[in-house]
Amino acid sequence: MPYRYSLLLLMCSYALAQTPADSLSNNKVLQEVVISNYHVNDSLLNTPAAIGLLSPSEIQRNNLSDIAPVLNTLPGIFMQSGSLNTNRISIRGIGARTPYGTNKIRAFYGSIPLTSGDSETTIEDIDLEAISTIEIIKGPLSSLYGAGLGGAIIINPKHSAGPGSRVAVSSTHGSFGLAKNTINYGLETKGGSLNLNYHKLETDGYRENSSYNREGITLAGDILRKGNNNLTYFGNYTYMKAYIPSSVDKSAFENNPRAAAFTWKAAKGYEEYDSYLGGLSYNWQAARWLENATSVFINAKENYEPRPFDILTQKNIAYGARTQFSGDFSTGSVKFHFIAGMEYFKDGFKGGTFENLYEQNNGKGSLQGERLTQNEQKRNFINAFSQLRVQLSKKIEVQAGLNYNKTQFRLDSSFPPENASSQDYEYRAIWLPQASLLYKFSPIQTLYASASRGFSMPAIEETLTPEGRINPDIKPESGYNFEIGGKFYLLKKTLYAEFAVYNMQINNLLVAQRVDDDRYVGVNAGQTLHQGIEALVKYFYPFTAGFSVQPYASASIGNYEFKDFMNNGSDYSGNELTGVPRNKLNAGLLAESSTGLYFSADYYFTDSIPLNDANSAYADSYNLLNIKAGYRFNPLPQLTAHISAGANNVTNTHYASMVLVNATGFGGAAPRYYYPGQPVNYYGNISVSYLF
Repeated sequence: MPYRYSLLLLMCSYALAQTPADSLSNNKVLQEVVISNYHVNDSLLNTPAAIGLLSPSEIQRNNLSDIAPVLNTLPGIFMQSGSLNTNRISIRGIGARTPYGTNKIRAFYGSIPLTSGDSETTIEDIDLEAISTIEIIKGPLSSLYGAGLGGAIIINPKHSAGPGSRVAVSSTHGSFGLAKNTINYGLETKGGSLNLNYHKLETDGYRENSSYNREGITLAGDILRKGNNNLTYFGNYTYMKAYIPSSVDKSAFENNPRAAAFTWKAAKGYEEYDSYLGGLSYNWQAARWLENATSVFINAKENYEPRPFDILTQKNIAYGARTQFSGDFSTGSVKFHFIAGMEYFKDGFKGGTFENLYEQNNGKGSLQGERLTQNEQKRNFINAFSQLRVQLSKKIEVQAGLNYNKTQFRLDSSFPPENASSQDYEYRAIWLPQASLLYKFSPIQTLYASASRGFSMPAIEETLTPEGRINPDIKPESGYNFEIGGKFYLLKKTLYAEFAVYNMQINNLLVAQRVDDDRYVGVNAGQTLHQGIEALVKYFYPFTAGFSVQPYASASIGNYEFKDFMNNGSDYSGNELTGVPRNKLNAGLLAESSTGLYFSADYYFTDSIPLNDANSAYADSYNLLNIKAGYRFNPLPQLTAHISAGANNVTNTHYASMVLVNATGFGGAAPRYYYPGQPVNYYGNISVSYLF
């Protein structure tokens, strides 16, 4: 790894590990973090993988409407947000070149996949106040999640906290017409729990043509509790309509950042959809040494999107099932823990495009014309997985895992009639091994080394030729990841630190090639190299018995480049990877008093970002500062109140909150690379909660 990155790590001096503020105990030490039962380990400290974890207080540390600043406090994670409905998440540079949205990362809401059959992941629709914790597995280090080169995001729904019934109401208002209102009801009994959440979020938006409206209802809980057995349930409905300002060229970005792209403004382009999620999971003790969790789920979405060049309609419905066995056994002094199971996923996509006659609509925006295309795709896969943890001694553990994936799909094109066709295709079976070694210096200090293989399926658009037929030459991206890391509690458990050093090479790199205005097809064009160091530290310092300060710092120092990359006759080998900053630094603190007063601050540094594969254009580096202060108090014994206010981008930095990689100007126009970020903006929140 280049010397300058090691030097930067030493200058940062610490590692960054996100230990949730909720884990701080009354005896003034940091508590060990317990992770969800989706892993072969239940302790973050003893997991030989890089996992970022966010607690409820960290998830709600900002304005309760935008998940991007929350995820961006974690090392290795970079979420760009052009608007509340236009986002891209990359992990260690994986997914950075996706034109719009997030792929190459699998996401789950509990046991329900949020990643569609066309490989797209959307997590920003989920209300932050309905989330318990977020876990992000960085890199293909787990054999349990299948297709996801970048890793996996596990969002755990919030369940009722504490016995009895609780009603909570929250209202947030802020700059640019931000208004969010939430009502929550929770019930906890001996036999089960229920958590019902309704939210409505609106904003006028900072830019032209960027108003946003979303409302949703979430239901989560469990019933039939008996010993270790229970049935958990989950349901979510979301309605969203968001206008799209799109990206702008450099001149507009620098001189008129509130402007929308001309054609998107003229068409009054927007995105509107209804989304449904639902699932049941039964957890039962099959034997003293064996447990099983079996779930069924459904995910449906109907989308309507008028764009300047056409109007897109889509209907997706996906369903599936997952079963997972886990257990413990011993042979002599050697202890074993295992997870094994299978997942089946079936996804149906039906969509098409229509003419957009906005230019003939007297300035009223989009108007649907005649049909242009219609196609249907059905995709299904089987994902079998297993993982074994062997405790050889008190200090040494070995883990090994294997994942098997088989994917098939069918494409039916029915319009225009002259291009009608039906095609079946399947990818060769993919085997994904994983192995790791964990060494415990002490019960609270560990080192690990791991090696794993991962892959990512092409999205629907990437599998098609410009004529709309399946391209049989398209292959999934795949790569091997090698990693070492460590996790440590120090200074009598008042300091927690972790680091990870990784090296990953991606083969059969999928490249989005523009064939028309905002239309792309995919080609496999080479290899990329992803090397980096991640570091995180969190410290708890009690000034007095009633006042403490909890600072943190994090660093992501990367070397992301094209190793062997030819595209359209140009050789980009050795260039920096497009769409991701080499370096990202974060720091912050939480100061809180036993009286209920608190203050938090978060600092973000993002390095310059290459905008095209030729590295001839870059988005400038930037610094952001967000602050928040609040007061929690109890007006009555069973009534809790919370008042808070904050400001984002306190220094009023002009920056690109998202970039469109490899943008191309048509008709002599300059390329539209930039999504301008919001200037300084303010918000306030008041919430009350009553227990009865």
